[in-house]
Amino acid sequence: MPSLSETSELGQAMLEYALIILLIAIVLIVGLSMIPPPVGNVFSAIANTLSGL
Repeated sequence: MPSLSETSELGQAMLEYALIILLIAIVLIVGLSMIPPPVGNVFSAIANTLSGL
């Protein structure tokens, strides 16, 4: 059975990974929302093609 400090460290590590993933998601959302419309249309066409599969 893991000790209390090992459990605490595991929880802390999981929280740090979750925060990193959240930060990356926010950066991607903001970055993709700033893409000019012609490039955005390419992403939309790809998404529409994939959804039709």
